[in-house]
Amino acid sequence: MTQTQTRVTYTKNLGFRKRLNQRVDDYFESNNIARRDNPAMYLKTAVILGWVIGAWFFTVFSTEVLMTKVVGCVVLGAGIAGIGFSVGHDANHGGYSNKKSVNRFIGLIYDVIGLSSYLWRCRHNFLHHTFTNVLGHDVEIHGDGLVRMTPYMEHKSYHKFQHIFISFIYAIIPFYWSLADVHIILFKRKYHDHVVSVNFKEIFTLLAGKVVWLALFFGIPIAVGHTPIEAFIGFSITYMTYGLLICNVFMLAHVLEPVEFVQPDPLTNSVDDEWAISQVKTTVDFAPKNAFLNWYLGGLNYQVVHHLFPQICHIHYPKIAPILAEVCAEFDVQYHVYPTFTEALVANYSLLKTLGAGAESNLDLVVS
Repeated sequence: MTQTQTRVTYTKNLGFRKRLNQRVDDYFESNNIARRDNPAMYLKTAVILGWVIGAWFFTVFSTEVLMTKVVGCVVLGAGIAGIGFSVGHDANHGGYSNKKSVNRFIGLIYDVIGLSSYLWRCRHNFLHHTFTNVLGHDVEIHGDGLVRMTPYMEHKSYHKFQHIFISFIYAIIPFYWSLADVHIILFKRKYHDHVVSVNFKEIFTLLAGKVVWLALFFGIPIAVGHTPIEAFIGFSITYMTYGLLICNVFMLAHVLEPVEFVQPDPLTNSVDDEWAISQVKTTVDFAPKNAFLNWYLGGLNYQVVHHLFPQICHIHYPKIAPILAEVCAEFDVQYHVYPTFTEALVANYSLLKTLGAGAESNLDLVVS
């Protein structure tokens, strides 16, 4: 999928991951529970897809009242975010089904909502999950230089306003992702030093997905009587809602105190830590007792658990989290959890403001 000559290595093996895997294996075996192909996940898929399809039909066909259409677009955007959080996310991680073909088929839903599922697996599964909070490798904290999300990034004068304009960036980023996917697959074919291997199948899937996506949100609305301007406004409201929701949640777990930001040793390109422990140090969980968020966010409020077990269906994360906490205590590793979503959100924007001001004090910087 991706190739690189500068892959970062993690040099320690303290037995943390082995012990954690043992404990989690015991949990599934002793309770005779399947890690994937769970009825609860099938039901959630049906509910979320019903939500999105219902909101789309309602907005496109069922109402002429302007404010009702706006509300319909917001509800549709929230449903598309739900697909991103739960259905497509698990599938593209291989955590939806035991069958690779099912995961790939369900994962194509990302292409239908405007993302390249192939490139998402490259940048998220490989680069973000392997090199979490490592600048130059973890694409998701790079921000293309516009946003300073790590103290190792060069500070620019406009960064001091980033905590103010970040919400605008979140709102428009789905449009950027869609264009960037086309540019990377057809022309650039790399993330930083990581080369993306592309074949005809991936090019066809990308372009076919874009056609279906644009047909759903432009072609059909215009065909049934909406003007191009109306279709564009509805599309913008829908995807700005989606962008605000998806970015706040995906970015939330890695850019707030007390996470660590990791800089590999410049001579050996290595991190002096065990990979699994580094995942715990660079990630936080939030709102573990919020029943709605546990359902809607697809386990992304259990980001630490997710980073350690991305191929286990997220419906199991609330049960795995206490096991992780016990193993962390055993190895004297701090497992950070924010009690509420609001507290985590405030901490995220607070760190963005701190980084934007050029400050590095009180941040956990790790140079290996």
